[in-house]
Amino acid sequence: MAPIPLFTSPRALSPFSSLQSSFVLHSLQSSNPEPFKKSLLATFCPEPVACRASRRPPASETVPLPTTDPSVVEAEGTGAAAPSPGERFFEHQHARARAVLILKQSGSKEKKKNKRGKAVSSSLEVCCYGCGAPLQTEEADAPGYVDPETFELKKKHHQLRTILCGRCKLLSHGHMVTAVGGHGGYSGGKQFILAEELREKLSDICYDKVLIVKLVDIVDFNGSFLARIRDLAGANPIILVVTKVDLLPKGTDLNCVGDWVVETTMKKKLNVISVHLTSSKSLVGIAGVISEIQKERKGRDVYILGSANVGKSAFISALLKTMAKKNPVAAAAHKYKPMQSAVPGTTLGRIKIEAFQGGGNFFDTPGVHLHHRQAAVVHSEDLPFLAPQSRLRGQSFPVVSKSNLTAADNVGLNGFSIFWGGLVRIDVLKVLPQTRLTFFGPRKLQILMVPTAEADEFYHKEVGVLLTPPSEKLRELWPGLQSVRQLKIKFEDQNRPASDIAISGLGWISVEPFGLGVVQNKFVDCNGELHLDVHVPKPVEIFVRPPMPVGSGSAEWYQYQELTEAEEELRPKWYY
Repeated sequence: MAPIPLFTSPRALSPFSSLQSSFVLHSLQSSNPEPFKKSLLATFCPEPVACRASRRPPASETVPLPTTDPSVVEAEGTGAAAPSPGERFFEHQHARARAVLILKQSGSKEKKKNKRGKAVSSSLEVCCYGCGAPLQTEEADAPGYVDPETFELKKKHHQLRTILCGRCKLLSHGHMVTAVGGHGGYSGGKQFILAEELREKLSDICYDKVLIVKLVDIVDFNGSFLARIRDLAGANPIILVVTKVDLLPKGTDLNCVGDWVVETTMKKKLNVISVHLTSSKSLVGIAGVISEIQKERKGRDVYILGSANVGKSAFISALLKTMAKKNPVAAAAHKYKPMQSAVPGTTLGRIKIEAFQGGGNFFDTPGVHLHHRQAAVVHSEDLPFLAPQSRLRGQSFPVVSKSNLTAADNVGLNGFSIFWGGLVRIDVLKVLPQTRLTFFGPRKLQILMVPTAEADEFYHKEVGVLLTPPSEKLRELWPGLQSVRQLKIKFEDQNRPASDIAISGLGWISVEPFGLGVVQNKFVDCNGELHLDVHVPKPVEIFVRPPMPVGSGSAEWYQYQELTEAEEELRPKWYY
């Protein structure tokens, strides 16, 4: 006997229902279908009734049956054929059940496109809690790999979300395991995903109503800022968090640094509601960020955004650690916190973290990999050279032993070249005799000065030996310093640095026209230009910016902006 279709909605049998009405078909096998047919007719062919009538009305009061004339057909959802709220509910539930069944049966790993065109993966996909990579048991070298026996055991006990993949275990023991390739990725090692694909995973955030926490590395402020953050954040409000302030030189006044950050951020014209100076290591400023998130969240999810290796996972760990003191939900989440590593591209997918009482989540996101940073140029084995491990200490050139100099002392930089490892070369063309250059960056990079006439020969001989990175075994693959930028830096004040030269992904150089403290003539002209040539690998960007006030003497020369009350209201507040 062929199966007889059973319609769950009486509305579907009505000639006046919409052609687009959703219904679910069920199959019924029966050896004797006649009783079922009678029941079906009795159920779906009731006698005509008057709309809103609770009793059988007399013939004079009955409502005439609708006709099939299109001109008099009632609108869908009105009249006697309108579905009841209960029927609408069951239709919705059956439609959802059918959709889930189709997804389970298809078994397809292809991404679906939602109504906004964004790529979303199946909700049934379980990911590593450390890096966000989908769990898999086939490719041992790939992110997300889990031993098949472990996978089946965890699956049996419904504990898949507590699994750490093999790559994360290696990262936790200090291994440099890269996984990101493409434009902005990293050479060396296996490349399992492109930087463009990671950025595409963030493309839908701008359509949702969320709170954005944007992280910036204070050591690489310009290189890690994400100038096009609006493409990802949309119109959502942004809390700007400056990380790693514990690495700033000793004696730095954070009041000056906070004002400098706000002034620089205002030029970007972003919807920043507040600025926070923080350290995930010492927990400085973390409590203030939590307070601001609780104030501005308003039931929305919180997304942590930033460039690769800016410290997002470490920041989330610090948040959960602080919140866990009063929040049991955060305390439970802190047990399975995202993986922290010095390798750019540790996080490969969104990691959902339930951290708020009453609902709402944190989302750790893959870092945005920028091709113009030094990390995208060096080999993966040389990446540890770029990560500062302790507080920065400026290294100044020229190096002088006398505390009081006179103009007769010939200690100038004109005609010399300064190498910052094998990554940067600065040719000093025209500066004052008293000019000083101070380098702030990783201590592992040696800084050497030679006459400009000998600079080319010195570089070819010592790159990979004294000038590292690149390391000696990788020097044959090193493309060299292909890009040259000619800088003309104006100066007006002998009591403060003229500017900073920031190297994307590395650090910065403070340019002090009168940095050596030479006894000056009171009639000396303090207006002029300094001419420098800066050599870097081809994709690396160079930024010339106002000097960042760091060090014990910065509070003396830093100048706060004079603002009107209206301008003060528009500026975001900063905290630490």
